[in-house]
This record gives sequence, C-alpha cells and structure tokens, in this order.
Amino acid sequence: MRELLHPKNQIYLTGDTHGRFERIISFCERQQVQSESTFIILGDVGLNYYGDRRDRRGKDALAQIPITFFCIHGNHEMRPSEELGYQVKEYHGGKVWVQPEYPNLVFAIDGEIYDFFGHSCIVIGGAYSVDKYYRLARGYNWFEDEQPSDEIKEKVERVLSERDWKIDVVLSHTCPLRYEPTEVFLSMIDQSSVDKSTEQWLDTIESRLHYERWYCGHYHTDKEIDKIRFMFQDYALLPHQISLSAEKEMIRRMQRQAEIVEALGLMDEAQEEK
Repeated sequence: MRELLHPKNQIYLTGDTHGRFERIISFCERQQVQSESTFIILGDVGLNYYGDRRDRRGKDALAQIPITFFCIHGNHEMRPSEELGYQVKEYHGGKVWVQPEYPNLVFAIDGEIYDFFGHSCIVIGGAYSVDKYYRLARGYNWFEDEQPSDEIKEKVERVLSERDWKIDVVLSHTCPLRYEPTEVFLSMIDQSSVDKSTEQWLDTIESRLHYERWYCGHYHTDKEIDKIRFMFQDYALLPHQISLSAEKEMIRRMQRQAEIVEALGLMDEAQEEK
C-alpha cells in the first residue's frame, strides 16, 4: 500500500522560497519523496544570495532530503559559475550547474531543454528587481545580471526556432507582459520606473510559441490564467496530461494519502509494541 501511495519519478513544482525552506521540507516529509523524483523551484530559491556560510545552511538542509531540487534563476540570487565552485553536468537531457558537495541541488541553465518523462521543458529564468534601489541604498546584494542577457535571449529563440516553436512546458521566473498580475503590484512602487524588458520579450516568445503549460513564480501569488500558472506557496505535479483543476485535486489527494501512510506507520508501531 505504501508503494501505491508513493509512486517514484514524480516531478513537483512550487514558487519562490527566498531561503525559507520549512514548508518545502515539511511537504517532502509528508509525501515521503523518493530519490528518483525532482522538485522544481521557480526562481528566487535563496541558495546563492549571500555567497557565504549563510547560503550553506540552506544547502545543508535541502541536501538531507532524498530528492533532487531543480532550481531556476530568479532576480534575488547570483548565477552559478565556476568561480562559485559549480560544475556543468547533464540532468534530464539538459545542462545544469552543480556543486560536487551538493549533488541533489541542481541549477538550471537558461535556454536549456529538459525532458521530464516525455515532457519537453524549456527554462527561462531571471527578472527585474522592483526593490533594486531599496537594496542598493541599504547595501544589500543586487545582481547586475539578474535579467536574461542578449546572449540568453538569442539562445532561447534559436532553440525554439529549431523546434519549430513547439514545446510542452515553459518554466520561467517572470511572465509575459500581457499576463502580469497587476492586482498584486506593490502600491509604493511607481510602475513607470520598472524595467519590463524581460516581460516584453517573453510576450514575443509566448505569441509565437505552441505550448501546453507555462509555470512561473516571481509575483508571490497563486493564480491561473489561460495556460499560465503563477506559483508561490502552492504545488503542481508533472508528468500529467490532465486539467489544472484535476492537477490540484491530485495534489490534495496525495496529501490525504500521506496522512494515511502516516497512520499506517502508527498502526505498525502499535502492533510491534503488542
């Protein structure tokens, strides 16, 4: 029964974590995740923000979870590099950055395509930080390469062109401009001062692209519109060929199943005591 309730090779997704992993760890423990599975975090993960032991505390915590964390680049973190101790390896058909001491923490490379059990997924990370000048004024970290460069954009367009502009899933940090969730914009931010060039470029991508699903984070909201799903603290599941509403019901059912498994464990313990 435990095997039925906890199938292997699952692909989970969630939104920004910003270095706070309590809910992720709790979710993984309740689901009794398997080492063959992958957990996608849609940017602003918070593992490469400080560049010192504070990052290592988060990495040490996630390294204890028997699952691979697949991290997309956000706007509140450094891009992995050889200078930071990363090496390029292959994961699910695409290239990723990995530190040898943390083999289950992989960092996606923009423009790469990954095959998650038959689903072709392209990664497009990065965004503009609306808190840029607040951070600079206080000496907080801000990263000049937070948005995709011209080289990254050219790579994305070339890769998609080679596929005749067809892909199953887009995994990005921000969203195409026309889908911006304006209802969650911060009132103290003058939107005319916000650089929306990445969102504008994603508009041109989305208008040409034939895709099934698009998942993004960045806006700290849980919302669905057309084929795009904004994620923050909720969860999604791949692989699937089901509607978004059915996908949510599957997650709820899995959480209920996790409770059943926990109850079974307590029953086993009680039986052993007898």
